[in-house]
Amino acid sequence: MPSFPRGRSPQRVALPTLATLLAAAGWPLTGASLPAQPAAPALSAATAAAIDSLFTPMAHAGTPGCAVGVFQAGAVAFARGYGFANLTHDIPITPRTRFTVGSVSKQFTAATIALLVRAGRLSLDDDVRRFLPELPDLGTPVRVRHLVHHTSGMRDFWELAGLAGLRFDDGYTSADMLALAARQRRLNFPPGSAYRYSNTGYLALGAIVQRVTGQSLRRFADSAIFRPLGMHETLFLDDHTEVVPGRALAYAPVPGAAERWRIDVWNNDLVGQGGIVTTLADLQKWDENFHTGAVGGAEFLALMHEVEPLTSGAPNGYAFGLTVGRYRGERLVEHTGSTGGYRAALFRFPDRRTSVALLCNRSTVNTSALSLRIADAVLGAALGAPAAREATAGEEEQPRPAGGAARPAEHAAIAGRYASPELGGAVYEVTAGADGVLRLARPRAAAARLAPLEAALAYGDGGALTLTFDAPVRGRSPGFRLDASRVERIRFERVAP
Repeated sequence: MPSFPRGRSPQRVALPTLATLLAAAGWPLTGASLPAQPAAPALSAATAAAIDSLFTPMAHAGTPGCAVGVFQAGAVAFARGYGFANLTHDIPITPRTRFTVGSVSKQFTAATIALLVRAGRLSLDDDVRRFLPELPDLGTPVRVRHLVHHTSGMRDFWELAGLAGLRFDDGYTSADMLALAARQRRLNFPPGSAYRYSNTGYLALGAIVQRVTGQSLRRFADSAIFRPLGMHETLFLDDHTEVVPGRALAYAPVPGAAERWRIDVWNNDLVGQGGIVTTLADLQKWDENFHTGAVGGAEFLALMHEVEPLTSGAPNGYAFGLTVGRYRGERLVEHTGSTGGYRAALFRFPDRRTSVALLCNRSTVNTSALSLRIADAVLGAALGAPAAREATAGEEEQPRPAGGAARPAEHAAIAGRYASPELGGAVYEVTAGADGVLRLARPRAAAARLAPLEAALAYGDGGALTLTFDAPVRGRSPGFRLDASRVERIRFERVAP
């Protein structure tokens, strides 16, 4: 496995005191000024039963499950646990169970950026390399706003890690993955010209918070957001060895074995793109802030919901760690998350003062579909007619390229071994079998059959991975370009056998 350098020490910038910064941003310094939580409105017995029925497959011993919350009118209207938080010790999930929430964390990272923008500590138009000079100069500036809205063109580090043959559950730090980003020699596209979900962008935002404030993202978020809102069970977990009381383990099914589970928890220290651990009750406090502005005020809330069109004028519905859209005629602000076997979602219908939260520890849960079914049960006739819904943030898929006719005459020219310095020297080998089939072998991945695509010298694995080989020189292709779901134009060069 390639070894990543730890990167340079964070640059510390002289700042006013934290209290001064918080006051400038317009939010309270303690949670004491927050209004007392009102009594929870009651969902009808029929609505509660309808929600229960969605989770019947999880509501028995020996299976992981979910904590489910419905927030209405400033309070928790429904909160129940289904399944087990720890299968070894038979610990059930309750509304108080803590979960890792994956990319639901992005809205908290974006909130720290928005607060710093409101406090005048940085600008959305700042070049990212002002704060992260170790990133390469690729000829056109990537700005903070591009990171926020997933329009930076920066390649997604999780996809890069997978293509390089690295383990997702290794003990990576943010510096490790920024070092991987620093190896890249191209962007997916010119900044601002397209939307492409990038965990690298939000990892970089977390690092920018550290460089600007001189504090870790964890410490700054705690002082600026979590403590003022009374979110005492919430943190950015930046040390995977830390004991977190009450946190559920996460699970994935054992392949080929019905109702058997294996632990699926990624042991890394990455924050910004993910990393939040929280509970239903704490999420309700955060959700309520979008109505009250107790932290940040009205201008902060407006910024959090601000979307930005692409340079072409085409719309982009991704705001500050939030996807802004509609469902059955109602405004919907939402995000999902996944990491290892954890799955999470927070769906807000702001005009109905209703939100749905799912915190799950089983990899098979479709949190988007379940959240909308809960919303259907809770809001009922208040919603418009059912309609097709676009994929939520992080769920989008690139269309698979169309196949072409077999071209065995190309095989001799493109067979061989290739390596990419952008992937730490990972070697890919293309072989032509006696059966006339091209196969691709790459680190820590099952061998894949390469099928010809419509373009000459272009081949795909049946999914999002495509390889476009160079025109042969003296009968052999010198290299190829690799494209996948969240990365484009990774260069591989032929190496000696």
